[in-house]
Amino acid sequence: MKILYICHRFPYPPKRGGKIRPFNMIKYLSEQGHQVWVASLARSQQEFDECAGITAYCHRYTIGLVNDAIQWARMIMYLLTPTPSSLAFFYSKSLKKQIDDWIKEENFDFIFVHCSSVAQYVDHVEHIPKILDYGDMDSQKWLTYRSFKPFPFSWGYWLEGIKMQFSEKNLARKFDLATCTTKAELATLDSYGTTIKTDWFPNGVDTDFFQPDNTAYEPHSISFIGRMDYFPNQQCMLEFCHETWPLIQEKIPDAKLYIVGADPSKQIRALENINGVIVTGSVKDVRPFILKTAAMVAPLKIARGTQNKILEAMAMGVPVVSSSLAAGGIDAIPGEHFLTADSPSEYASKLINLMESEPFRTKYAVAGRERMLSHHAWHKSMEKMESLIQDCVKKDN
Repeated sequence: MKILYICHRFPYPPKRGGKIRPFNMIKYLSEQGHQVWVASLARSQQEFDECAGITAYCHRYTIGLVNDAIQWARMIMYLLTPTPSSLAFFYSKSLKKQIDDWIKEENFDFIFVHCSSVAQYVDHVEHIPKILDYGDMDSQKWLTYRSFKPFPFSWGYWLEGIKMQFSEKNLARKFDLATCTTKAELATLDSYGTTIKTDWFPNGVDTDFFQPDNTAYEPHSISFIGRMDYFPNQQCMLEFCHETWPLIQEKIPDAKLYIVGADPSKQIRALENINGVIVTGSVKDVRPFILKTAAMVAPLKIARGTQNKILEAMAMGVPVVSSSLAAGGIDAIPGEHFLTADSPSEYASKLINLMESEPFRTKYAVAGRERMLSHHAWHKSMEKMESLIQDCVKKDN
């Protein structure tokens, strides 16, 4: 098949969550013999320059290079209009023209859209079968943000969430199938009552790249993975360091916490003033930092979809203690494959056990890795995705 694939963040290199899922879809579809045409955005010249590597995984690609400052200005301009600011942010006139030209010139068999913010480029197309992969329901993220922001920002997030929710409902009706990353996200989509067919397929993890290396680890250490310019990561680490970390250090005075992620804010950098906290900033490879720790913690209070950081740590055989909210995106059983906590005392107790008891740690290290192999392997997820595409095409014919 000749497939037009549209996504909101250019899927190469697949270094962050918004790029990993679309990259693996494109790679898989190309490997199955499909001709994949990729259309996406780049928000800086540096990002634009990195995009060429996608050539090995698709037939052709096009990029809408936008200026981040201008896109933010567009978001603000649309704040008091019915159109979600998110759609304004991810709009590029040049990308729209290229997509329209391709649709006129090429005989596409199928259109796949990842993320509702870019569904606007093809929502009007009716003669080609289409899937909209929401991934996460973005409206719910904005509505959650309002609880963590002061007025008037809280009002702005609430307004964007309401507008986005309305947009998500309307967009679903313009596609043949709508999909999500997790059962929880699917439940949200189904609650909209659109009557459109829906389904889900999970994020995977590269279990060959993320695997145990059998080297010694530091027993009295834990880690956190994530971009540190991302508010949910910042919020959870600031709270964890101030409320939970002191409880851990009471029991284990020489404990270390590695916060591993690019672009830490000033507030995150300041956490290094706390005894035992190390903020690495950007690193070439997160694996050595995670593998040397007794556990990875994911105390997120704002979490939609699947947290790739959890999948990656479990695949490396590093036990995870996650918030119950973040655990909802993982196809694994809390208490059997990983641990959950929702208060400083719960986090401290479970992390201390993992740091002090090697048998306890080994139990979750092995169980977590095995679960990733059986339930979060990319090829299984992609096989389900392709079957959904085939069903869509057959139905249209």
